Amino acid sequence: MTLPTVTVCRVGAEGEPVAVVENFAPDPEYLRKDSAMRCFQASDDHYPGVKAPVSEDYLARQWGVLAPVFRDVFGITDKISVLDVTYALVADPRAVLTLEQRIPHVDALQPGRLALIHYLVPAGVDGTAFFRHRSTGFETIDPARSAVYFTKLNEDLRTHGQPPDAYPDGSTPIFEQTRHFEGRYNRALIYRGRLLHSGAISATGALSTDPATGRLTITGFFAAD
Repeated sequence: MTLPTVTVCRVGAEGEPVAVVENFAPDPEYLRKDSAMRCFQASDDHYPGVKAPVSEDYLARQWGVLAPVFRDVFGITDKISVLDVTYALVADPRAVLTLEQRIPHVDALQPGRLALIHYLVPAGVDGTAFFRHRSTGFETIDPARSAVYFTKLNEDLRTHGQPPDAYPDGSTPIFEQTRHFEGRYNRALIYRGRLLHSGAISATGALSTDPATGRLTITGFFAAD
């Protein structure tokens, strides 16, 4: 078994940390087989695809890696709550994407929120990108910035028009991509939910509700506030 390795990357001008963990799970093939037995359903949030519950022991197996990252990278020493952990498949056709799904987003405004994405496609897959909002220079959105950000974003959309019917993929007139991480097999990214980011889904990226052929990941959300 290859042990996990953790690299901390500083993203953009704000230097927010993104923890990149290679060999995250001891048995990723077990997770792929487990996902094939799960019932995937459309998500009730803004996720452009379907989700299913993860194996009950997933977090217990990964906690020995996650806990030091939470502590050493993000400074979290208090108890952290698990908000949601699921298998996820990007599957919505590009023509039906909402505006929110066609631009970078944040998962939460609160500083104590963290996000995890764990890539589970053996050949590799479209990864995750982080962005800067050009007109404000913001790379993170918190409660103090949110009103200014959304006002400026609406102005940008009136000036430049709405983005095309496609998943975000690279820089645009409104957003500058600051970093892209490939979706390598059994790699995990851990970052603060307030970072502007998006799945970097290329024009030819697979859209499938079948975990054997689709963009299979595990997504997790945690709170320390």
